[in-house]
Amino acid sequence: MALLSVQRLTKSFGGLLAVHNVSFDVFSGEIVGIIGPNGAGKTTVFNLITGIYKPDQGEIVFDQHSIVGKAPHDIVKLGIARTFQTIRLFSNLSVLENVMAGAHCRMSSGVLGAMLRLPGQRREEREKIEEAMELLGLVGLQDFYDYLAGSLSYGNQRLLEIARALATHPRLLILDEPAGGMNERETEELIKLIGKIRDKGVTVLLIEHDMNVVMKICERIVVLEYGSTIAEGTPEEIQSNPKVIEAYLGTDEDE
Repeated sequence: MALLSVQRLTKSFGGLLAVHNVSFDVFSGEIVGIIGPNGAGKTTVFNLITGIYKPDQGEIVFDQHSIVGKAPHDIVKLGIARTFQTIRLFSNLSVLENVMAGAHCRMSSGVLGAMLRLPGQRREEREKIEEAMELLGLVGLQDFYDYLAGSLSYGNQRLLEIARALATHPRLLILDEPAGGMNERETEELIKLIGKIRDKGVTVLLIEHDMNVVMKICERIVVLEYGSTIAEGTPEEIQSNPKVIEAYLGTDEDE
């Protein structure tokens, strides 16, 4: 049984058909990539899965339950977390505070407990701080915990977004262009990190233009063009698929 099942997904914006009849499954423990040229509909698919957009047609099932029409924060609570192509951090808060913001949806203390600083609230806050520091250690940012998020390098801001997403305790982590703006060394570390995240039991679905990342880390790849699926398979199958070579990887005639 698939952890995430996307079936016949369709979304239009005015007269533009952004996503048309897209279907794919993601199984627990997989790392699955979605690739395609700019404008292929990749981020729109992510926005549909995470509740930012509502599909015109189709079904999105997570853990055997439909999530179509659910609000983004409810989808996070169900176990889907994401990062964005454009970084969305609280730049004037510390690195640690940004991760704590992600953990907020899993905290049981209410507003009254926080205002009165009740013992249960203080204990829960200490536990979440410890957990946040562990996540910062996982992504290699533990030494920057008290830095302002906006002062980090672009690559480290990407890593902070991943740590914040992990603080929500996701079963499925959705990464939108995680290697964007990273240098070669940072990209290699990212590849290792995604493997570690999967080894901790988190399934990963990602969009990435860096084919080195996609081919090294993904077990299956879905290829979109003009909002529709043109191929799906292993990295080896995708690399040798004529439709993919023409639409995305390029042909000798294009050079």
